[in-house]
Amino acid sequence: MIPLVFLVALSPELIAVGVVVSPPPERSVAILRDGGRTRVVRVGESAFGGRLVAVSASTVTLEFGAERVELRLPASAAPAPPAPTPRVFAGTDAPPEDPATPYRTMERRDVERRLGAEIPRILADTAVAPVLEEGRVVGLALTRIAEPSLLLDAGLRVGDVLVRINDVEIDGMATLIGLWPRLQGASELRAVVLRNGQPVSLAVSLR
Repeated sequence: MIPLVFLVALSPELIAVGVVVSPPPERSVAILRDGGRTRVVRVGESAFGGRLVAVSASTVTLEFGAERVELRLPASAAPAPPAPTPRVFAGTDAPPEDPATPYRTMERRDVERRLGAEIPRILADTAVAPVLEEGRVVGLALTRIAEPSLLLDAGLRVGDVLVRINDVEIDGMATLIGLWPRLQGASELRAVVLRNGQPVSLAVSLR
């Protein structure tokens, strides 16, 4: 009997644009892009016809049937240098809004359209660094933000320390990236950041 071989076509546009490498390998995450589509995938999950099997600081390995393909990260995806370590306290009460960045409303379809166009630049030009309090990550400092971008329009500023989004404490990049699927269906986004040493709220309504 002649064995059947199934071939899975690998898109020539499939690239890896970012990773989060966790000490338990199964919790590592890759950000993949194929043409105009971007997916955040954990080890073991499938995307673009392949299954993510390994993530390192410089490469992402996908399995297409019996074939393994290694995607190398671009130089721009290298981790940013660490930021200074201010003291951050992510309390449960919502702090006051910053008068400079008041509550705003955005059209969902406009946000989705802009994300499709801006995600490659946001991933390449935005840098974050973990902020520690007593050895524990309590937020992510924005050391660089793509300009112009939705991040700035949503009220974020260079130097902000992101500590909470929609009541989820940001204790690392894996948590932030893991929020992405849930935020896509949200009607309101609320963030707490530490700005100039003071906690402030940022809120965006999507209609």
